[in-house]
Amino acid sequence: MSMPTEQLKGVGLIPGLRIIDMTLFLSGPYATQILGDLGAEVLKIEPPTGDNTRVLPPNFIGEDSAYYLSCNRNKRSIALDYRKPEGVKLLEELAAVSDVFIENLKPGAMARSGITYERFKAINPRLIYCSISGFGQDGPYASRPAYDMVIQAMSGGMSLTGERNGKPVRAGIPLADISAGMYAVIGILAALLRREQTGHGEYLDISMLDCQVAMLSYQAAYYLASGKVPGTQGREHESIPSYRAFTARDGLEVVVTANTDRMWQSLCDAIGRLDLRDDPELQGRKSRYQHRQRIWSALEAAFATRDADEWVELLVAHDVPVSVVNTLDRVMSDPQVRHRGMVLGLDGPDGEHLEVAGNPIKVASSGLESHSYPPALGEGTREVLKSVLGKSDADVEALLAAGVLREWAPAAKVA
Repeated sequence: MSMPTEQLKGVGLIPGLRIIDMTLFLSGPYATQILGDLGAEVLKIEPPTGDNTRVLPPNFIGEDSAYYLSCNRNKRSIALDYRKPEGVKLLEELAAVSDVFIENLKPGAMARSGITYERFKAINPRLIYCSISGFGQDGPYASRPAYDMVIQAMSGGMSLTGERNGKPVRAGIPLADISAGMYAVIGILAALLRREQTGHGEYLDISMLDCQVAMLSYQAAYYLASGKVPGTQGREHESIPSYRAFTARDGLEVVVTANTDRMWQSLCDAIGRLDLRDDPELQGRKSRYQHRQRIWSALEAAFATRDADEWVELLVAHDVPVSVVNTLDRVMSDPQVRHRGMVLGLDGPDGEHLEVAGNPIKVASSGLESHSYPPALGEGTREVLKSVLGKSDADVEALLAAGVLREWAPAAKVA
């Protein structure tokens, strides 16, 4: 069932790199899936019971959950008990022949089994070791447990999300997990580039909270400059009154982002309000900001006169950035999304068919993309240990008998 390394191509930008992936749930698996999409060989090390997202309801394809399947393509699974000394020894052997080791357990959890950067660095000085955690490896909160919503709340991002004067809500996508995974990949690629210059590896400490605070972007700068605490941002932009959602005649929401003078003028032309376009009080961004309530009232009235798709067609013709607030059924059938391959079909070895969000990194010189179905638990255990570490079948059988390893078999899949 295991896929040979040469079949795990992605877009083929970083072939030959081997990643040891000791991550669970989302932030780490999302990071290693990006690396797999880029062409790295990703060895997903799971406990014998498997990544806990394999059994996360409500949606399943075969024996594995849609959640697990969404972020674990282009990997091979090795079911290994790293709490046993023999398991630690196998990890050391893998670290000796790998480029990157990435984990997202609570700080100190790996060290209790003797797995540390210092130990692996002594084995392989070129290894990039990346830890993802809620709050980082140091500081007063380092030992706290954390998940996406906790970080969204603590970072202040949740306080900005929701209707004006309404209660804060979590973002509909797991921003804290996803951003930590993306920043981890950025750090890993930078460390690999530096390694080419120095010959030395690096330790990377990625904090979900750090990543979310960094993503506060101009909102953080606005507060630090003014001392004014912003609240929920609702449907509009803090600075640009013609950057907002409006309700169309059919009840659908239409987002318009006319953020330049030219776009403002084009928007006025499209809605037939030349009086707004030519009004001396509405010339320039500062003036429009001062009269934003008046602009909102005029635009709300205008958008209520046509259906959403009519507005999209009209505003696109006027070169004004616009979109309906799409539900996922509209997104997944959108011709641009489909054209760009952002609905990715994967076929499993046992006849499963899976559709997931695709790889957004398009590379002209890489040729046709190739992606492998997310692995069953322990699917690659025997083949990886034999091909990467040179273990014999007898060696593998002894480790299986000792409970250090688990090998995939149909009856052994996670229920």
